[in-house]
Amino acid sequence: MLTVIWFILIGAVIGLLARLVVPGRNPMGVLLTILVGIVGAVLGGVVAGAVGAGSILAFIFSVVIAAILVALLSGVGGRRHRAL
Repeated sequence: MLTVIWFILIGAVIGLLARLVVPGRNPMGVLLTILVGIVGAVLGGVVAGAVGAGSILAFIFSVVIAAILVALLSGVGGRRHRAL
């Protein structure tokens, strides 16, 4: 249970950092970005646990998957809108 709490905290931090790092207007709100970070971190922890990874590797998995999920859903590196 304590591990899940750590993954939730990691995800929240990743979501907050994503809001600070991504320049310009973000289509997702702050709470949704944090929620996506939490979901990504918990998912990363579950994947790491399923493959039998240790706690350090589980931490790395949770950070990476949370960051990727936030980046994908917030449109980082994606489409640029141009006025015609």
